[in-house]
Amino acid sequence: MLKDITIGQYFPGDNLIHRLDPRFKIVMTLLYIIMLFMGDELYSLSFGIVYCIAALVLSKIPVKLFGKSIKPLLPILIMTAILDIIFIREGTVYFQAGFFKLTEDGVFTAVKMIVRIIFLIIGSMLLTYTTSPIQLTDAIERLLSPLKRLHFPVHSFAMMMTIALRFIPTLMIETDKIIAAQKARGAGFDSSKLRDKAKALVPVLIPLFVSAFRRAEELATAMECRCYRGDIGRTKMKSMNAGICDIVSLTITFIMFFAAATVAVLF
Repeated sequence: MLKDITIGQYFPGDNLIHRLDPRFKIVMTLLYIIMLFMGDELYSLSFGIVYCIAALVLSKIPVKLFGKSIKPLLPILIMTAILDIIFIREGTVYFQAGFFKLTEDGVFTAVKMIVRIIFLIIGSMLLTYTTSPIQLTDAIERLLSPLKRLHFPVHSFAMMMTIALRFIPTLMIETDKIIAAQKARGAGFDSSKLRDKAKALVPVLIPLFVSAFRRAEELATAMECRCYRGDIGRTKMKSMNAGICDIVSLTITFIMFFAAATVAVLF
């Protein structure tokens, strides 16, 4: 199950989304996330949904990859939706039995929450799927470069975020291997009792932390051996130059953003 999560991976391609300037893609992703949480009605949320679907079609990345990554999160989404339905008691009552009351507002909030989270995950993954870690690092550093005047470690921050994204799939694979090894030793992951499942996680977390620290130490050693000294005297092999497609894409994003904001305010 964990190996299906592909957050942080990069899938090479040659299409409009892959060729966009990574700086523009980060800004457009932030506008898209704000767009999703801007209004309380579904028709204000529809702007973000249409925008995400259009980006998916242009990226030419198989939809099943996103489905595989969302699948492990379904239990959390379902549990959150159930809590919304139980504790939100305003609106038209569809069904009532004792304490439980199924209301219109509860169902609406649960559906809206699930849709928002799913499209938030898809939009975030689309950024990492279509942008290499090096491009992400350079883009974040360029966007945050004004903070250098305040002595903020922009390069270190950008590198830290990119390395964290890069190692998410690696840690997922490592966790799957540890779980398989513990199952072979008789660990009770298949037990129906929550207490037994919690106990079974202890022999997984400890070797996972050990492996993560070991990989971090190996990475630090490798960077030191290559004379890595942060952004001191560092040059870029590829310079970022915005083109017509980048400007048009950002303009369309702003139009969708302001349209969603207008609908959210008026309705």
